[in-house]
Amino acid sequence: MNKNNIKILLVDDENDVLEIIGYNLSKEGYQVITASNGKEAIVKAQKNSPHLIIIDVMMPEMDGIEACENIRKLPEMENTIITFLTARSEDYSQVAGFNAGADDYITKPIKPKILISKVKALLRRLNYSNENTDVLNVGNIKINREEYKIIQGGVEIILPRKEFEIFHLLATKPRKVFTREEILDKLWGNNVIIGKRTIDVHIRKLREKIGDDYLKTIKGVGYKIEY
Repeated sequence: MNKNNIKILLVDDENDVLEIIGYNLSKEGYQVITASNGKEAIVKAQKNSPHLIIIDVMMPEMDGIEACENIRKLPEMENTIITFLTARSEDYSQVAGFNAGADDYITKPIKPKILISKVKALLRRLNYSNENTDVLNVGNIKINREEYKIIQGGVEIILPRKEFEIFHLLATKPRKVFTREEILDKLWGNNVIIGKRTIDVHIRKLREKIGDDYLKTIKGVGYKIEY
């Protein structure tokens, strides 16, 4: 996807943050739309259909977490990448943010070069999503990437976004072993600080929902789908 066609919605109640981050994103060639609170963010998200939303947590009128929850309810925003930009306590904000439907988390202040690197990593996930929209079949499981759902033996199973993306990624190349590092890079971006055990937790939850027939662990390496 051409950089000049990528729209980024930047949401923060501090004008300095909007100006500095907006300037650096625009300099890279991205289309930048700004909003100063959660309510305005929802309106501008509906109007502009951004590819990426960078949103502060603590804002007047409506905070970022509530805004994120509302944006995620919009069908057209299903595949939009949302990341929080906040100076709040990391642990609290991460848990609350991910529960609200965010994909990632950026702590401010952040250096421009690191910000741009982070944005590029986030947008790689978007490219992955756009390149993988076909319906895949794994044994008796049908994986519909466009509708974010799987059907196993005629029964629809709802998976959280990251669990679905991991399963879909493995299903794109059955029998190929995906390392934890590879999964993290493709679905989280290689600049995201997330422990490799995060993958193990998602795989365990996947097995609880779809069984052990397809997901195989290659000890010390990673995971694959085999059937």
